[in-house]
Amino acid sequence: MGSKWDIEKFTRSNDFGLWKVKMEAVLIQQKCAQELKGEGALPVTMLQAEKTEMVDQARSVIVLCLRDKVLGDVAKEPTAASVWSKLESLYMTKSLAHMQFLKQQLY
Repeated sequence: MGSKWDIEKFTRSNDFGLWKVKMEAVLIQQKCAQELKGEGALPVTMLQAEKTEMVDQARSVIVLCLRDKVLGDVAKEPTAASVWSKLESLYMTKSLAHMQFLKQQLY
């Protein structure tokens, strides 16, 4: 039974922190969330082909949930863990700064 998860694509203007939580949930549902910790965190009992498939699946799930401009920032990253890390370094702190900016404009 396949499930379709509708998640808003990350566009830089939406909240990265909330998008990240939703993406983690989707990756858990796809049974590939372990890949976010890196290939070294995968069980040693897994066959190399299974590891490769999980890495590719996790990366493709993340890539499909990014807008083109954001994807351009991380397209060269080979694994889901490296894509995830790059996204965090680029947008996690900026989300907090963006929220402060919006609060200042509100008041």
